[in-house]
This record gives sequence, structure tokens and C-alpha cells, in this order.
Amino acid sequence: MAWKCSVIMQMGRFLLLVILFLPREVTSSVLTVNGKTENYILDTTPGSQESLICAVQNHTREEELLWYREAGRVDLKSGNKINSSSVCVSSISENDNGISFTCRLGRDQSVSISVVLNVTFPPLLSGNDFQMVEEGSNVKLDCNVKANPQAQMMWYKNSSLLDLEKSHHQIQQTSESLQLSITKVKKSDNGTYSCIAKSPLKTESLDFHLIVKALHEG
Repeated sequence: MAWKCSVIMQMGRFLLLVILFLPREVTSSVLTVNGKTENYILDTTPGSQESLICAVQNHTREEELLWYREAGRVDLKSGNKINSSSVCVSSISENDNGISFTCRLGRDQSVSISVVLNVTFPPLLSGNDFQMVEEGSNVKLDCNVKANPQAQMMWYKNSSLLDLEKSHHQIQQTSESLQLSITKVKKSDNGTYSCIAKSPLKTESLDFHLIVKALHEG
């Protein structure tokens, strides 16, 4: 039996050597974008233009590259696909914040590198800035905000920080809005409410004019 074990072991070593030296397709190529080998965040601002250059490192043959904007394929010219490929992101806007661009190896798309845009901009405020309501009704002032970095939000009334009355005022805040609810409005609620957004870049404000009419006032 000993000789059988020896033969089996020798055959095992032979098969291992055959497997080790079999010609095979190995993806050892590495992708870089603008010289970086890892996914990264690109800081930019509205109106800017950014060039992203993807290149293959350690390649032993011509490699086709693919670009994606989020999940959508980017159309590339024929001379902008092999071994090195660039995309130009122009007219960057606030809506491009958080958008990813990914370069992939054509024959093995698991080899990829991504760039995420971090578009910084001061607060942008919007909302229905004029309301006329009757006494006793409920009203909501919605201040919509877009900002990066996120802004600190607050309400002012007639140029002073709003003095909140329990069960009369309620404030709800999300990353994209600041809402002021006023229950059973009174004549004293009449006035100009200012939505203030403070960010490290700039402080912005938007005025909301609330006119309270007497009940059944013409």
C-alpha cells in the first residue's frame, strides 16, 4: 500500500505543477484616475469644469476602458478608450453634488475606480413668500433650502429671533427644509418672518410675509 500512497502523492505534485503553470487570464491591471489608485472625493464648485483621466497600470496588452456616470454609460470617442480615457465634467451645478463617475476595465468590470463630486455652495432658499389668512386658521411657512455644507437654520420675526409659543408655534426641520407651523393664527402673528440659513460659506435669508385678516373681513 505504501507504494500506492507514494504514486498518488507524486501524481498530486505533478497535477499541482501543471495547474500552476497553465496559461491563464490574470487581471493584474490597476486603474488610476488623475493619478489616484483608490476611490476618492473631488471637491469642486458650481460653474467649474473638471477633467477625469483614467489610465491602466501594469497592463500587458491593449485595454479598453469604460466610463459610467452613476449607472449610465458615458459615450466615448473611439480614440478615447484604449489604455487611457478622459471625461470632462463641465458646467457643474448644485445638482451634481454626490454624483459618481466610475472608470471600469472593459474585459473585467470588477476592476474599477470611482470619483464622487463634492460640490460646495452657499444656501439656496425658496418658498411661498406671501400668504393671507383669516384669524383662527392654521398656516405653514415652508422654507426650502439647498446647501453644502449643510446650513444652520432658524426663524426670525420682524428682524428678531422668533419667540416660540408652546402649542402655537411648531418647527420641523429636515436637511432640505425648515417649516414653521402656526396654529390658530392671531392678529399678533401678522408680520414678516425671515428664514435664516447660516453656513461656513455664507448666510442667506428669505422673507415670508404673513397677513392675518379679521374673521370674515372683506
